[in-house]
Amino acid sequence: MTVWETLLLSNFALDPWLQGSLLHRIVGSLRNWRSGSAIMQYADWIGATLVALVLGFSPFVSTTLIGVLLAACGGFWILLTLSDDPSQEQQPLATPIHGVVFLFAVISLVATALSPVKMAALKGLIKLGLYLLFFAFTARLTRNQRIRSSLITIYLLTSLPVAVYGIRQYFFGARSLATWVDPSSASADVTRVYSYLGNPNLLAGYLLPAVIWGLAAVWIWKGFFPKMLAILTFAVNSACLVLTYSRGGWIGFVVALTAFGLLAVYWWSAKLSPFWQRFALPLTFGVLVALFAIAVFFVPPVRDRVSSIFAGRSDSSNNFRINVWMGALRMIEAYPIVGIGPGNSAFNKIYPLFMTPKYSALSAYSVLLETAVETGFIGLSVFLWFLAVTFSQGWKQLQRLREMASPEGWWLMGALAIAIGMMAHGAVDTVWYRPQVNTLWWFTVAIISSYSASRGNR
Repeated sequence: MTVWETLLLSNFALDPWLQGSLLHRIVGSLRNWRSGSAIMQYADWIGATLVALVLGFSPFVSTTLIGVLLAACGGFWILLTLSDDPSQEQQPLATPIHGVVFLFAVISLVATALSPVKMAALKGLIKLGLYLLFFAFTARLTRNQRIRSSLITIYLLTSLPVAVYGIRQYFFGARSLATWVDPSSASADVTRVYSYLGNPNLLAGYLLPAVIWGLAAVWIWKGFFPKMLAILTFAVNSACLVLTYSRGGWIGFVVALTAFGLLAVYWWSAKLSPFWQRFALPLTFGVLVALFAIAVFFVPPVRDRVSSIFAGRSDSSNNFRINVWMGALRMIEAYPIVGIGPGNSAFNKIYPLFMTPKYSALSAYSVLLETAVETGFIGLSVFLWFLAVTFSQGWKQLQRLREMASPEGWWLMGALAIAIGMMAHGAVDTVWYRPQVNTLWWFTVAIISSYSASRGNR
């Protein structure tokens, strides 16, 4: 085993460690009760219903209600874990992704304990804990192929009315709820849609997974009408995402589509001639770049928004972010080891001490900077490790599914492309931390984790 494989936990199994863990001994303590319960015979589908409620309600309800649903998911996951019969499990109890996520949770706990604003950081830790429990719960449930496909389908169907309402705003007008465009720019009069989410950047972050999984559904859903529905989902969500005029959302959109296109070519390459096996990837990449370049050069609103990305401080939005980033770097310099603790409450307490005057902010406007602010360089290192392990595990399982010619590989390719796109968007924005998007992030990571091979395939 190479050093790189060791670092990425490519062949690391957590089960032996779990079997020797004192905490693991409580797993199964309620299995006798569960075996005698008529309702708990359908435990996985009851759990899937809870996850479906999170996915189905999140664009339309308050963050408080989303938090209640996440707490219900976490509580039911604990109940399932306590009532499991480990001897009956046919799949790993935990994957390497679970291990690194747990380590990040520990670092966040330490950051909270050492935070200069402990009570504010505790609020952020509780929110983070709900998301991580949601990940563990969903990763467990989506090992079932039917549940996995059903939950992705529910999210895709939920995204349709969200996108349709956004497109309606573009044609019939929408009142700006904030200053989203530089008033001196050429695109100052452009209508930026926000649908039910109240913010165009947030809407773009919410729709990104729907665009990619809608495209993947074209190859998974059987029958003429389901495939037409998949194409409609992809087209409507793509159109609405573009109409948000979110530059960060566009970056994520382009990166995710490119990643999905390259993964799709890899998936098909085994059936191609030697010539196409060699040149299919670079040609696909070139065609995608050409299509995006055509959109930039020949669609004036797109050209204006893209050019503003490179306008530096002359664009007010850029100038604002640059000033916030500088303040975040000063915070990291002051708290470099484990940061100030998780959550926006802790950030709001500390940031005013380091901000550039007149540039208040609710977050660092960059996921990586925010991670470093909250958990220091230790937490940032673990988070980057988590990303590397997640993509490594996903790639490993994609190779396995490709050898099996399993159409389920399309959901996995979609999840990998979505994760890459969401990180690209997150590099310049922090809508990633809003519950409507963060639940989708952990849902996506859970989908990747769910593909881990069963013990029999190891």
